[in-house]
Amino acid sequence: MVENINHSQEIPKDTSVETHAAEKARRRTIALLVIIAVVIIAGIIVGAIFLLSPGNKDATSQIRDVFIIFMALETLVVGVALVILIIQLAILTNLLQNEIKPILDSTSEAVNTLKGTIRFVSDNLTEPVIKLNEKLAMGKRIIGLLKPRK
Repeated sequence: MVENINHSQEIPKDTSVETHAAEKARRRTIALLVIIAVVIIAGIIVGAIFLLSPGNKDATSQIRDVFIIFMALETLVVGVALVILIIQLAILTNLLQNEIKPILDSTSEAVNTLKGTIRFVSDNLTEPVIKLNEKLAMGKRIIGLLKPRK
């Protein structure tokens, strides 16, 4: 005897537990991001109050000088990144002009040749075969009508 096995029955999944865990993780992440943002803003406010107090002019000028040096280094890094980006753009343009365009042109030429081949086969092979089958079917039907029935 062959057993009738029903594969459509699935074990129900408890999606409420998974959804609850995902929601809890998302809330934890948002809370962590909010805490980090509050700490950063508090640090900026405390630093601004410290630097703007009248007794810290020497520290403020030193921090300003260090900040100017960091900005100059950042400008240098951004300049190098822009040069690399321009070189990559030139390489991409060269690739498009010298490699991709010829491939597209040869593909277009192959498609046009294939269209011509299909048209030739259709005109010289398919149509005559269909017409021959049509005439044979018509002849068979005429013979069938003229033949006496038993």
